[in-house]
Amino acid sequence: MCSATQLLLISALSFSHLAAQQKKGFAQPPPARDVTITAIPGVIEAGAKWTTAWQGNETADGIVGTGDGGLLFAQEQTNHINKLDKNGKFSVYLSNPHGPGAVAIGPKGRILAVERSCTDPGGHLGVKPDQCTEPTGISALTPTRKVLADSFAGKGLGRVNDLVADKKGGVYFTSGGAFYLSPSGQVSSIGENLRTNGIMLSPDEKTLYITNGPVIAAFDVQPDGSVKNQREFGKLEGGANGDGMATDAAGRLYVSTNPGVQVFSADGKYLGLIPTPRNAITSAFSGPGKKTLYVGCLGALAPNGEEVRTPPDVRNVAMTVYKIPMLAQGFKGRAK
Repeated sequence: MCSATQLLLISALSFSHLAAQQKKGFAQPPPARDVTITAIPGVIEAGAKWTTAWQGNETADGIVGTGDGGLLFAQEQTNHINKLDKNGKFSVYLSNPHGPGAVAIGPKGRILAVERSCTDPGGHLGVKPDQCTEPTGISALTPTRKVLADSFAGKGLGRVNDLVADKKGGVYFTSGGAFYLSPSGQVSSIGENLRTNGIMLSPDEKTLYITNGPVIAAFDVQPDGSVKNQREFGKLEGGANGDGMATDAAGRLYVSTNPGVQVFSADGKYLGLIPTPRNAITSAFSGPGKKTLYVGCLGALAPNGEEVRTPPDVRNVAMTVYKIPMLAQGFKGRAK
């Protein structure tokens, strides 16, 4: 099957799945749970504690650390890129994206985002997915908003998921499959038989990682941004599927899953689990010295201290961002 046909089929299935979700109702995120941290040598100390950095009734997805120790996160339902500074102060950082689902920082501090336009399955932006006509895509949000890609082989990109920027000005992103947007604006497909979600580059940008259900796929990055040598990098424990990812300065890979953040060495050895209070979907290093791990998790508490709940026909998008001190230091080179 050709790449264009595959993408069209994936997009159609994706939107059909969203419609089916709305008919059946949406599952509520499970409540917070108590967790105990076990030591992972060089990564985290035993007994380390998660603390709440932010929580709200809208998403905090596709997070990325900033050079000043802050954290950016995409909030699809408000069309905002928000920021937590190094002291935890919240602010709206950008108000120009169209349904942002993930954020990345490119060369010279350029802010990039996955834009899902009005495809939110809960209809929070006032339009149901099957009525949404605005294309989804990849956009630069600074210095002004500019759509960089909204199609591949003449077809729309579907509900784009995650992205990571390289130092050359290119962008790798996922949407059912995986793709590379070159600095010149050309989109090419990556890999075969992938069920993608998160995507991340190694610190030296020689390896591309993509979550593929319960495994992590790896590729060798070529000088022109293309990739080759698709292989299995590692398997996730406990039957979990991978979501967002982060790397540290030693090249270790951190994969967000329902039980928590699963950690792999640079050569793919499974090192252990950092359990999270809620199901984790995104992670990033930031804070002073980039020695704090932030994780975005599904679910949050309302002001009355009870779990945020919504009717069955409304998608619950409440999230909590937690942070925890680390022995490992996040990679400093990509966020500027």
